[in-house]
Amino acid sequence: MPELVFFSGTMDCGKSTLALQIEHNRSARGLQGMIFTRDDRAGKGKLSSRLGLVTDAVEAAEGFDFYAYLVAHLSKGGRCDYVIADEAQFLAPEQIDQLARVVDDLELDVFAFGITTDFRSKLFPGSQRLVELADRVEVLQVEALCWCGARATHNARTVGGEMVVEGAQVVVGDVNAGNEIGYEVLCRRHHRKRMTSATARAAALSPDVLPVSLG
Repeated sequence: MPELVFFSGTMDCGKSTLALQIEHNRSARGLQGMIFTRDDRAGKGKLSSRLGLVTDAVEAAEGFDFYAYLVAHLSKGGRCDYVIADEAQFLAPEQIDQLARVVDDLELDVFAFGITTDFRSKLFPGSQRLVELADRVEVLQVEALCWCGARATHNARTVGGEMVVEGAQVVVGDVNAGNEIGYEVLCRRHHRKRMTSATARAAALSPDVLPVSLG
């Protein structure tokens, strides 16, 4: 039976790499898939991984209808054996409903990839809907690590290396972005303390204050 599968995890855990691997494995067996993405770091209409792999994709912008697009494609004689949707956290809940309908009515496997929570530890609406509707939710086993070496469980947005907790939910950036807007994965403890690798390094380099005798 076809399934809607949600592969979730933090940034840096290999979601896009796995999406590309699934595409490679299935296309090598003669299957033909349709790849969708939204706001990929490599630009519009691209699916890329931080390992440097990239492929073309259909940009699923705001208002895009997955079900209508695939019905039109198949009605024109096009082929589609499965669907890959990367950066699924950016999709609207109604777009996730469309992906579920693709599984149920068109009988196609849909593999969705995305992070679950934003930089404030709040669920993305698209990810929440996937958790509600998916036949399976797979947490990726390639563990991203916090700067302290512990398992990273939270995504942090940084500006100049310092963690911020206010702003728009979606701001496209990348890890190791220097003084620009960037992202970093942290363990819960350091996310709660708002301690990024940069602020931890600055604290470690600060000179100790020596006691001063007043006598």
